[in-house]
This record gives sequence, structure tokens and C-alpha cells, in this order.
Amino acid sequence: MLRNPSTKYRPFPQINLPDRQWPSQTITKAPRWLSTDMRDGNQALVDPMDAEKKTRFFDLLLKVGLKEIEVGFPSAGATEFDFISGLVQSGRIPDDVVIQVLTQSREDLIRTSFESLRGAKTAIVHVYNAVSPAWRKIVFQMDQAQVKDIAIAGAKYLRDEAAKQPDTDWRFEYSPETFSTAEIDFSIECCAAVMDVLKPTPDKPIIFNLPATVEAATPNIYADQIEYFGRNIPNRDSVIISLHAHNDRGTGVAATELGLMAGADRVEGCLFGNGERTGNCDLVTVALNMYTQGLNPGLDFSDIDEVIKTVEYCNQLPVHPRHPYAGELVFTAFSGSHQDAIKKGFAAQESRNDDFWEVPYLPIDPADLGRSYEAVIRVNSQSGKGGFAWVLEQDQGLKLPKKMQAHFSRRVQELADETGRELYADDIWAVFQKTYCLNTPQHFQLVDYEETRAANGERIFAGKVVIDGQEQSVSGRGNGLISSVVSTIRDSFGLSLEIEDYSEHAMGQGTGVKAAAYVECKTADGKTVWGVGIDEDVATASVRAVLSAANALRA
Repeated sequence: MLRNPSTKYRPFPQINLPDRQWPSQTITKAPRWLSTDMRDGNQALVDPMDAEKKTRFFDLLLKVGLKEIEVGFPSAGATEFDFISGLVQSGRIPDDVVIQVLTQSREDLIRTSFESLRGAKTAIVHVYNAVSPAWRKIVFQMDQAQVKDIAIAGAKYLRDEAAKQPDTDWRFEYSPETFSTAEIDFSIECCAAVMDVLKPTPDKPIIFNLPATVEAATPNIYADQIEYFGRNIPNRDSVIISLHAHNDRGTGVAATELGLMAGADRVEGCLFGNGERTGNCDLVTVALNMYTQGLNPGLDFSDIDEVIKTVEYCNQLPVHPRHPYAGELVFTAFSGSHQDAIKKGFAAQESRNDDFWEVPYLPIDPADLGRSYEAVIRVNSQSGKGGFAWVLEQDQGLKLPKKMQAHFSRRVQELADETGRELYADDIWAVFQKTYCLNTPQHFQLVDYEETRAANGERIFAGKVVIDGQEQSVSGRGNGLISSVVSTIRDSFGLSLEIEDYSEHAMGQGTGVKAAAYVECKTADGKTVWGVGIDEDVATASVRAVLSAANALRA
């Protein structure tokens, strides 16, 4: 890299718009959406989609709710032409969906594009030519007048070819390609010349696509360009301003959002931002950004995993695990402090008196996208006690007391350090059972018991316990069931335990609900042991919890 890059690169010029209005605007309605996945996205693939994949992608776009779809570049070759023509002839296009094709501003290519759409009820033909200085000087070696003539000629071809097929409701789109790096007034001049030919009206407006073909400036400059264009294009009520941001600077989504604030009507892009170089505007992100602000985007991503599955199959490109909203890990916390905040957020959400979503670190409810809560918190060596506690609650229905979480966290940390990998629900459950003697052969194993009340009010525990494989009858007294079990263990087996804390809760709902009981005990030498009991009967669960503590102490 150069020590002084200013010797090679120049800052992008500002737009003279001192009274710009867009910074104080908000997005209050969803735009018109156009998917370019099947054209712009497709041409960026190492192996372009075949007819089967394009058909599958088209069906996905319909399911998501796209009403305008750019289906291809029919003059590119027989594969594209045949797919588009077949789509029209097959009757697969719903009446409320408009397909669009792209063509350069050349007579033969425009004629081929119209022919591919023969028989369509409604269609958009999108014509473009590059207008910026670099393309004029380097690529075409033309002056402004010659470039504008290309735009005018393309508009005339559109008009004349549409007249040959009057049964189709033709719509027109024109792109001053490389708009983002062109002189803004020259772009307006070219667009106005196209309007003079096509005569758009408020009832049948023309679409002007204003692409950041190569993103060369900060998003605020793109917004300035859009606002300036909207102010100065003739007959604004006969114009649909469409955004087509690329992502060369990594700000395609931001440029699109600011462009909407600047007055644009329509957004073009690909579902997960696929496209040439660094990609196109990401429609999923823009739409769900709106959703998190309480605005219905008009696109349905309630089964985001199915959308991902289809797009990955058709594009043969993975969706990054950290991709906004859609990535496998975007709703997942490994960090202990994050896990604790999320866990508390879910608990607070359950007790709130309103429906507004407010969970730390989660800007959207994963359930709205068809995701479960099971993978929201995952455990590795970076996790805290809130992480495994959440996993146990979600997977087993256990709500561990705070002090017990701290007690168990050491075992989880030891396992994470030992394995050097993420711990799954089965791993955590296995070490939990081992720690509290739930899945190992128990020294004390409850067979049966009954509780009675003595004349003095004491509770009498009389039970049968298997001890090292041998059944034994035991009994003890106390002021309650738990204290009578503690007395039994002391009197019968010489183990001294003192109850420090006890808690219980239901596991699940309905007729098949179980109870979980937890006891914190102190030994004669001040050591802390915990016990856990699970049973259909809450009293029996408490008995099992005390025996669990005794087993843990003996182990």
C-alpha cells in the first residue's frame, strides 16, 4: 500500500445540495421491490443457474412475495431466451407479478428481448447504457452528445417494438448505468431525453434505475444524488425512482436506506446480496431492518431457513453464518455476559404487560423468522453460568437456582476446557447427571416411601431404599418431609447434612407435568453439596433431591 494514497486516488466530489432534506426523513412505507437474483445475481455465479434452478428460484421469489422479478438477459443466448419464453408460455407467472428483462440499448438486442416476452400479460423491458466519464472516455471513446443519442435511440426502439405487440401491457425502465460516478446533471439530461420519446404519465410512469454500479463514495453522497435527481427530473409524478446499489465499499444496504429517505420509490437487489464483485444490495437485510422498526416490508421471511436452503442450492454459494438476520450464528451467544443478558431478557419478556420486543442483543425475535430459541445460547469455554442454565432449561425444563448454577459451572468449564469445542445439550445433560448422581448407579436409591404425622406434629418418613444393591427399610422424624429424610440419612447411614436452601418448580405444562426439586446442603465440615430430584409427584421429587445430595457427598 502507498504511504500517500492521495498521489493515486482522489476523494469523491460532493453534491451541491446545501438544503438537503433526506437527513431528517424516516422510512414510513415499504418500497416497490425488484429481485435481480435471476439476472444480476445469476451472471455473477461461477456456474450460472440452469433452467431447473432458475425455476426453483422463481418459485421461491413468488413465495417470499416479490411482485417484480428481473428474470434474465434474453439476448445473452439461447439458454436465457428459452427460459424466459418458456416462463411466459407456461402460465407460471401470477397475474399480480410483473417480470422484467434487461438489455443494452441496441436495436437487435431490444428486438430479441421483446420477442422473448411475446404473449406476456404485463412486462418491463429495462434498457441501459453507461454515461459516466470513465466509460465515455475509456470504453466507448464518445462525447456526451453521442452517449445521449444511444439513450434516445434505445427509447425509440422500446416504443416501436412495444407497438408491435399491443396485447401486452408494456412498462419501461431506463438506467443511466454508472450513475453513481457520472455528472448528475448529465444523467438527468439523458433521462429527460428518454422521457421525451416514451411520454410517461402518472398512470403509466417510467422507471429510472439510478445504480451505484460501482460504489465509489459514502452512502450520504448517494442519497444526495437521489434527492437532487428527484428535485430536477421533469414531471416527477410520472417517474419511479429505483435504487440499485452495489456493495464495493460495504455500504450497499446503508446507501439504499438513505436513498429511500431521499425520495426513491423502488429497490432492486438480491435476496442475500449476491452479485458481481462484492455483491448487490441485500434485500433480506433491508426488508428486515424495516421490520424491526415496526414497518411491514411486504416480503415474507417467516421461514428464513427454507429461503437459505433454496438460495444456497441454486447459487451454490453459502450464506455466511454471521449474515444479518439469516446467518446460522446471528442469534447465538457464546459469551457469558451476553448469555446472561439474553436469559434475563427472555425472562422479562414473559412478564411484560405489552407485546413489544425487548431482549438484549436480539434486535428481532428469532421466532418471527421461523427460528427456535434452542440455539440462541450455546456453550463453549467462553460461556458463563447463564449459558448452560439456559440450555438445561430449554432442553430439559430445569430452572437451576442461581447458587446451583455457580456450583455446576465449574463442571461445565472443566468439560469445555477438556474437549476444546462447543458443548451441546447432550454434553451438558450428561455431565449434569453425573455431577448430581442421576444417571450413575446410586449408593442410595429410593424404592418407595410413605409419610405420616406423629401425635406431637412431627413428620415420620418410612421408606425402602436400595443401598449398594440391597433393599433396606429406613425411617426418621422431623418437622417436615425433607427434615425427616435428612434425619433418616443421619440416623441410618451416619451422613450429616444440613439443609441451607430448597426450591422446586413444575417442568412443562398439562397432565404430564413433572416436578423438579433442588436442595443445597452443608456437611459437618462446612462443605456444600447439591441434590436434584425429578418426579411426577413434587413431594417425591424433594425426597429424591435429598438422596441425590447424599449420593453426591458419598461420591
